[in-house]
Amino acid sequence: MKTEFTDAQLADPGTARANEILRACVHCGFCTATCPTYQVLGDELDSPRGRIYLIKDMLENERVPDARTVKHIDRCLSCLACMTTCPSGVHYMHLVDHARTYIEQNYKRPLPDRALRWILARILPYPGRFRLALLGAKIGRPVRGLIPSARLRAMLEMAPRHIPPVSRNDDPQSFAPTVPRRKRVALMTGCAQKALNTDINDATIRLLTRLGCEVVVAEGAGCCGALTHHMGREAEAHGTAARNIRAWVAEMEGAGLDAIVINTSGCGTTVKDYGHMFRQTDLADQAARVAGIARDVSEVLADLMKEAPVEARNLAKSEIAGTDAAAAAPEGTGPIRVAYHAACSLQHGQKIKDHPKALLKAAGFEVVEPADSHLCCGSAGTYNLMQPEISGQLKARKVRTLEAKAPDIIAAGNIGCMMQIGSGTATPIVHIVELLDWATGGPKPPALAGHVI
Repeated sequence: MKTEFTDAQLADPGTARANEILRACVHCGFCTATCPTYQVLGDELDSPRGRIYLIKDMLENERVPDARTVKHIDRCLSCLACMTTCPSGVHYMHLVDHARTYIEQNYKRPLPDRALRWILARILPYPGRFRLALLGAKIGRPVRGLIPSARLRAMLEMAPRHIPPVSRNDDPQSFAPTVPRRKRVALMTGCAQKALNTDINDATIRLLTRLGCEVVVAEGAGCCGALTHHMGREAEAHGTAARNIRAWVAEMEGAGLDAIVINTSGCGTTVKDYGHMFRQTDLADQAARVAGIARDVSEVLADLMKEAPVEARNLAKSEIAGTDAAAAAPEGTGPIRVAYHAACSLQHGQKIKDHPKALLKAAGFEVVEPADSHLCCGSAGTYNLMQPEISGQLKARKVRTLEAKAPDIIAAGNIGCMMQIGSGTATPIVHIVELLDWATGGPKPPALAGHVI
């Protein structure tokens, strides 16, 4: 794509990077075939190619963003399926992130939009505040049908019926391995996940220590910055990310780290991009070091189990049933059937596709995948709260394709996907680490209690 930025414009690092990305685009349109919003809406401007044209025009002309441009960029999920499809290597993620920052700095949104974004930025990254908000949502859920705002209804509908107790495993501390130590890793405990589902971090710690890892929860680490980063709130995102960088570098320069383990793939995609985010700052070198050892939990588990395979229990379907059903279940009911949902941030953002499925199969589960597994479920961070109608259509399609596989359990590697899909199906949904922990000696995942297969 031909661009006409001036030398003065290219002096800005963000614009210079956008220029590189725009010039890589050859207008082929392959991205439209895998773009969820284009499939749902059928508008060229709701495809990556269409948004690229809008972004180019906005940046080149240094325009104050108009409502039309903002609408179509806001509708982007940042699922990054277009990056997997693109034959030219267009780094759409960096381009749309820069566009969102530009919009945030130059466009005055309508008051309801500004209010919603302010609330989300002030609540979701802070587990304590988020818990209080969830309590309020739980109280308001019975009357959600009376609320005229689709966005407020979406917030009430997404709130879990059960708010888990606080887990002390999330506090800064170190967990010793239960076998001779093989690695020392830092676990990113996150922010929203600590309020929505404390079972995931607990299972991750048990599993890693069982496989020979000393697990550290670093003092000062918290939200990765993704939630505010994708809203274009650059200063807030960099502030929380910088605290993580300093916390993990302190561990690296202290007792050392072999990896930073992340069990929420949306966070993992962001942390792995810290080197780019901080490339023009005093933290550039430290950010690059952190990004260099950031790993999705499936990557770390694949390495650990390859080096020293762990015996897994052969879990039959009767083991997940209720007590009476389990007692009456015939022998040989077969392994538990797991439908694996590939989070976009994992398969497209981090290019990790095989590890989760291979780990589940090695643990004795029957693994199936839904049709169109490359398409987004509609969660996408805060997307399901800010674009509830589009998100709802994507959720309905994803649930249909998953349930078509008649699974006993749905498994995923991202809390946002779990909340989104779980709100649309009666099939229990759990994180892959919970299943792997269960299969290698840990407790049955609490989310499976009471389910009869």
